[in-house]
Amino acid sequence: MKFKADRATLMKSLAHVQNVVEKRNTIPILANVLLAVHDGKLTIAATDLEISLVEEVAAETLRNGAITVPAATLYEIVRRQPDNAVIELDHPGGDAQLALRAGRYATSLVALSVDEFPKLDAGKLSHSFVLSAQELRGLIDRTRFAISTEETRYYLNGIFLHAAEGEGGPVLRAVATDGHRLARVEEPLPAGAAGMPGIIVPRKTVTELRKLLDEASGELEIALSETRIQFTIANMRLTSKLIDGTFPDYDRVIPRGNDKILRVDKKDFNDAVGRVSAISSEKHRPVKLSLAKDLLVISAASAEQGSASEELGGDMVDYQAGPLEIGFQARYLSDVTDQIKGKVEFLFADGAAPTLVRDQDDASAIYVLMPMRV
Repeated sequence: MKFKADRATLMKSLAHVQNVVEKRNTIPILANVLLAVHDGKLTIAATDLEISLVEEVAAETLRNGAITVPAATLYEIVRRQPDNAVIELDHPGGDAQLALRAGRYATSLVALSVDEFPKLDAGKLSHSFVLSAQELRGLIDRTRFAISTEETRYYLNGIFLHAAEGEGGPVLRAVATDGHRLARVEEPLPAGAAGMPGIIVPRKTVTELRKLLDEASGELEIALSETRIQFTIANMRLTSKLIDGTFPDYDRVIPRGNDKILRVDKKDFNDAVGRVSAISSEKHRPVKLSLAKDLLVISAASAEQGSASEELGGDMVDYQAGPLEIGFQARYLSDVTDQIKGKVEFLFADGAAPTLVRDQDDASAIYVLMPMRV
């Protein structure tokens, strides 16, 4: 194998795939990236056995072939080359090392045969559909903050993606929960998604996919089965195993009869929560919301630092129900309201029941917050 590629192209692709490589693996080949060149096209691939990422880029082919080398080392070498460098990689075959040259710089890397590299076969994917990058970003960004990190409840360690019946017709719905908060968002159901199995996309896959979507525009293809999902984004293909578990019946925890409604501007509310919660350095610091007609008082107290409160009223607050006091973890409040663009709607039942949170101008997303004692 022998080819030349410009530094920018090579570094961009290596940055994508090396994120997939498992840093603490016990299988040496999984620390490697596969390089395969054939007639002007370079394929770069990496996997941790749960996720694989394959990207194809243009390269000047001098000799067809394939080899694997340490991903992190190759990325660092390429990253440190001058911006306009042309990088040549040459592997003569057998047990030889991979030679890398860039201008007057030269090095060699220990290589492992592609025969040891796991086969990146997604198997038969029963359903496929097209979604815009913007729609997929929206589904991820408005739910991933609620993904659980508690490994014992592994079935909550991802986003539950499924076809459902929404108020306006069939929808593609994404749900995440950690038991303290829940996010449920939806987009119109794409053609080809009807009848798809409900799947749980793992947290790491969501994280790596979201990075790729930063550079994506237009449409992308999603193909899936009950065990795997594959995202094809331009010249990249991300394939992942799915979480083998049953997502809980989230519909049961969404409150239906909450009739005490608070409407408040998102920025005013977030800023006030941030200022008040700064009184405490506790990771799970709570804040209390005290409500009266067209008045909201946000307060917090710390045995070590003292107390703080801020009053929102006038045009900033619309609340017509009776007095109410309820507490929430400050970070959870901010995580939810960060997803809302305009006015936030809080729907309360009482100070101890789950609270429903909505965007007044967007019915495609709802959030649930569990209160805490303050």
